[in-house]
Amino acid sequence: MENKKTVLARWSMISIAAVCVMVFSYVPTASAFLLSFQTGKGANLQFNGFANYIRLINDGTFWVTLGNTLIYAAVEIPIMLFIALVVAVLLNDPNIKERGVYRTCIFLPCVTSMVSYSILFKNIFALDGIINNLLLRLNIVATPIPFVLDAFWAKVVIIVSLIWRYTGYYMIFYLAGLQNIDPSIYEAAKLDGCNFNQTFFKITVPLLKPIIFLTTIMALNSTLQLFDEVVNLTGGGPGNSTRTISEYIYDLSFNYVPSYGYSATVSLAVFALVVALTILQKEVTREKGE
Repeated sequence: MENKKTVLARWSMISIAAVCVMVFSYVPTASAFLLSFQTGKGANLQFNGFANYIRLINDGTFWVTLGNTLIYAAVEIPIMLFIALVVAVLLNDPNIKERGVYRTCIFLPCVTSMVSYSILFKNIFALDGIINNLLLRLNIVATPIPFVLDAFWAKVVIIVSLIWRYTGYYMIFYLAGLQNIDPSIYEAAKLDGCNFNQTFFKITVPLLKPIIFLTTIMALNSTLQLFDEVVNLTGGGPGNSTRTISEYIYDLSFNYVPSYGYSATVSLAVFALVVALTILQKEVTREKGE
């Protein structure tokens, strides 16, 4: 039986973490929930029932920004995670020399300054940028494409920038997972004549299923909070065509006439969406018989 002092020490350490989580996570969430039933600003906040939720349902800008955010998530996350997984598998091969150098190069965009990153992509996709010059030289287009000024292409630029920046980040998770897989499994598959595709889809993906689920939820949560890239690259334009839900929440809180109650309502809607999508994905990826 464990010593009482040991048990007490463990509970004391757990309690510190629990208090921190409660103070910095649960309490703000509860406060936001209460705030969502209030209108006004500052000391003039007043309870006004479900007025903010009714406003949310009828808010066209909310639905536009939510749609933009979901488009980013639906396109960017599968492509980014698939590339990250393939790169991780390739760089996990012990026969590749200087693997550490390649891993570092792929991870570097994650730690690149947001300002430098934005300037880089603005220059690459400018009317006289590298991409347009290449397309013109190859006679693929007759006139330069206004990437940042066109609603469709501006979304493409943001998606490409997200994939470039965060693929290396999720690659690290997959590398960690791959190194916990017994190499004898791959040796047995090789002896059985399995090629790369068979090994990848029949062995690697199933064994990394928990990591894939984790990274999907992380990427989804990150994309639904997407703010910096859009603000720095397109400013949400043209119009509201690239604007995200997080940018809208920021504008409601700081740029427009402050509407803290309504911005809290929009934030809770995003929170509910994350929870719903997480549960849905958990059910979809659940093994039969679990």
